[in-house]
Amino acid sequence: MYYTIFNTPILTRILRKLSIWTLRICGWRREGRLPGIPKYVMIVAPHTSNWDMFVGMMIALSFLLKLNWLVKRSLFRWPFAGFIKWLGGIPIDRSKSSNVVAQSIQTFKENKEMVLAVAPEGTREKASYWKTGFYHIAKGADVPIVMGFIDYARKGGGIGPTLIPTGDIEFDMQKIRFFYDKITGKIPDKSTPAVIAHRS
Repeated sequence: MYYTIFNTPILTRILRKLSIWTLRICGWRREGRLPGIPKYVMIVAPHTSNWDMFVGMMIALSFLLKLNWLVKRSLFRWPFAGFIKWLGGIPIDRSKSSNVVAQSIQTFKENKEMVLAVAPEGTREKASYWKTGFYHIAKGADVPIVMGFIDYARKGGGIGPTLIPTGDIEFDMQKIRFFYDKITGKIPDKSTPAVIAHRS
């Protein structure tokens, strides 16, 4: 076990209190509750601004939610490697998209507890559809998908519904879209709709 920003003794408790205080002062409220399951993929959406990372980190700390996220392996070099790992980063080879899914599934299998945060929009700019890697990781690792959110319209963020992937991605995406259609990003015009690329 290695320490991250989410489980470093004493420091994490201090950061949690600071996060709760900052969110409250700024008029934000956290919503939902931890699902009580050891492993899952957490969608992080919508993602339209660099502010999402800071707000999302404070919300995660307020829940004492230990998050991991994928980082391209080339960034894991001195002097940044230790800090990125402490922030919850997991090195991944992004040269092939299928490789990323396989590596993520293997990482889930190697850990008894793990929450992998994925931003399926893949960019802060508006795109036509979500990338589906998060879904294939969850299905392949046999773990649920939890819908995390940051709603700037009403200053609420936290944890939404849990979805068990059925294997019918189009059917499951309808449920995911129903939830995220009601969530507003910091820059609404840059939000990517929760749909997948049309299959030919």
